[in-house]
Amino acid sequence: MPGLAALSQLAHAAQEGGSYLARAARMMVGVPDYGQYVAHMRRTHPEDEPLSYEEFFKNRMQARYGGGRPGCC
Repeated sequence: MPGLAALSQLAHAAQEGGSYLARAARMMVGVPDYGQYVAHMRRTHPEDEPLSYEEFFKNRMQARYGGGRPGCC
């Protein structure tokens, strides 16, 4: 019978795997990951303030679908 430490490690690995799969699924359907964006900004651009969630979401949707360009779809 596995010990408590082994069960804890197994639960942690399952949680990480689930998080990875959820992130991958969101990327496949084009849903932006605000948490990853904030972590990136803090790590690589600590002097800049990250966008708010609303600004980030609007920015990502504009980048993905465009700003209503004439002649598009």
